[in-house]
Amino acid sequence: MNFLSSALLGLIQGLTEFLPVSSSGHLVLAQSLIPGFSQPGVLFDVTLHLGTLLAVVFYFRKQLFSLSKNYIFFLFIATLPAVLAGVLFGDYLEELFSSASATAYQLLITGVLNIVVDYLPKGEGRLTLKNTALMGFAQAIAIIPGISRSGATIFSGVAARVDRAKVAEFSFLLSIPAILGAMVYQLAKYGVGSVEHPTYYIVGFLISLVVGFFSIRIVFKFLLGRLFKVFGVYAILLGLAFLLLQ
Repeated sequence: MNFLSSALLGLIQGLTEFLPVSSSGHLVLAQSLIPGFSQPGVLFDVTLHLGTLLAVVFYFRKQLFSLSKNYIFFLFIATLPAVLAGVLFGDYLEELFSSASATAYQLLITGVLNIVVDYLPKGEGRLTLKNTALMGFAQAIAIIPGISRSGATIFSGVAARVDRAKVAEFSFLLSIPAILGAMVYQLAKYGVGSVEHPTYYIVGFLISLVVGFFSIRIVFKFLLGRLFKVFGVYAILLGLAFLLLQ
């Protein structure tokens, strides 16, 4: 890895973390094309995710200071499935990040979900324990590279007839505990001392933060405008293209 590749991966993470096209999938595919790329576990990936986490915190800074107890409880419940998945299947899931072909197949699933979202009936429902738990299970499944976290959680929320704007906001805020948990896990497992070139990590982190902030606005615009099919077609074409190249 060098400054150019770390900057490129930071750009990819910032663009794709919130767009429903799987940032982890894009990172796996991009890293497979970078000669000699290596990292301790998925520590570099988690560092990039930390950048987009701070983008969420800054974008929703006003809402974060006014969250109700119920909303915080919903976030807690929706986070549990991903925590359990990480604890029980962490090593297995980590191995999936080394399989570019498997990631390409998962991108096809992500693409289909994005297309279907546009054709689901309009919902005006509110967030409840049931539908937020459903979004939490979707987030746990999206640990698999190629399955978009934002795409899966938004799909499940919209399918449950929740208002689209509320679904998107909850999906973004739900990423905060998920990314923090992954960061703590990777640091505990590998430690900062395992990082050979911390400046590469800093470059990727900063770029993912800035680009991620602007990506959030794009998701709201496309979801409310029923244009998620654009991301769906893109994910399918990318998955097919990579399978053909393989």
